[in-house]
Amino acid sequence: MKIMSACANGSGTSLMLSRTARKAMEQLGYEITVSDHTSVSEARGTARNYDVVFTSLPFVNMFDEVKQKGCEVIGVKNVMSVPEVKEKIEASDIPNKFKK
Repeated sequence: MKIMSACANGSGTSLMLSRTARKAMEQLGYEITVSDHTSVSEARGTARNYDVVFTSLPFVNMFDEVKQKGCEVIGVKNVMSVPEVKEKIEASDIPNKFKK
């Protein structure tokens, strides 16, 4: 599975979220083949190449077009909370779309 994490500038927050998301996905039994982090502006153009996009809650609506094309977009409040990310993954369509 290919995942991307995005924040305003694409450096600090997205890197932390990327590590948290990868850890959560692996704990849930998903195999991650690609894990990138970037800015929201860049992610909007490249997100279609990923299976899941993780971002902070304020940026979720910026990925509406990507969601319509089948990419899962998960908004996270605490980018360092593995339990929160795991909860959001389990509440999404990821368990239905991807096998563990």
